[in-house]
Amino acid sequence: MRIGIVSETYPPEINGVALTVHSLAAGLAARGHSVDLIRPRQQQPHPDEPGIDVLSVRGGALPRYPGLRFGLPAARTLRQHWTQQRPDAVYVATEGPLGWSAMRTAKSMGIALSSGFHTRFDSYADHYGVGLLTPLVRGYLRRFHQRAAATLVPTEALAHELHAMGVGNARLLRRAVDTQLFHPRYRDEALRTSWGVDAATPVVLYVGRIAAEKNLTVAVQAFRAIQQRVPQARYVWVGDGPERAALQAANPDLVFAGVQRGDALARHYASADLFPFSSLSETFGNVILEALAAGLPVVAFAEGAAREHLIDGVNGYCIESGNSAAFIEAAANLGGNPALIRHMGRAAHQGMAGLSPDAVIRDFEKLLRDLAEENSDASAAAVSHA
Repeated sequence: MRIGIVSETYPPEINGVALTVHSLAAGLAARGHSVDLIRPRQQQPHPDEPGIDVLSVRGGALPRYPGLRFGLPAARTLRQHWTQQRPDAVYVATEGPLGWSAMRTAKSMGIALSSGFHTRFDSYADHYGVGLLTPLVRGYLRRFHQRAAATLVPTEALAHELHAMGVGNARLLRRAVDTQLFHPRYRDEALRTSWGVDAATPVVLYVGRIAAEKNLTVAVQAFRAIQQRVPQARYVWVGDGPERAALQAANPDLVFAGVQRGDALARHYASADLFPFSSLSETFGNVILEALAAGLPVVAFAEGAAREHLIDGVNGYCIESGNSAAFIEAAANLGGNPALIRHMGRAAHQGMAGLSPDAVIRDFEKLLRDLAEENSDASAAAVSHA
């Protein structure tokens, strides 16, 4: 098949959506499909990849995230492009201006159309002091995804939530994790030494955007509770974002490692000991799977990946959503118990063994093929009735 993928974020940008979309595109190409990727131009373009043709369109800098771009509407360009090389199906991964114009264009051209629900923009409003806009954002998301024949979501819970929101076309596409990359064998004692810790010192890890919607205050409070039990504990932060400078200034004892990729990221995971993840705004939370695969017990609220993959008391603690006191207490109990960290860490790694990226790509391929065939049948029926 020829598959159109539209995304306003893509590597070398580092975030969950970019990495997920890249995995889907590369996986389809590896299975012999032609991938037609449409994304905004980037200052640091991603290297060419076999089977993936890139159409770069105009974009702009995302406010407060200078390293990220959003795409401007490109209906005319998309229509010309898809007229010349018509895809069998289109997957629109992001809901920005480029994504909206792609939805409208594919719909008007009669191309099989799917969308992805990757980011809880409706929950971001409260974190940025504009909570009154939440109903408007939800209305926009509802209208956006109702245009598609299928909206792909990573969890059953999110499918039910979208249905309640008025989006009745949700279909499950589970997430996977690279268990060869994220693995306890990459533990690096030299890296731990650079953090100022010895083999017995617990290292708490954060990976992700350092931004208000990640509930950072609770993350720091959880670490301080761990410190009360283990004063020498260290907190390592991997990533960047608009809150980094203020957080660093207020907490000079924290270790900020910046953005890490590939093998370096795998070493950071494996060289830490536990992963408290305090975000309440995640659609999924890929970092939870990465931490578990690397052998880190996770403490997280019962949202997204945590609800699907955390077994409370086995590979970490799954906390009632919004119960910050319980979250902090669970993190402190775990951080102060080295034997429990090791026991839960082994269970965390073992529990991820069956999450195959190949299986996810096969499911994605089948879903797109089914949509293309359904769309073709519907078009043929319309012609026969004309």
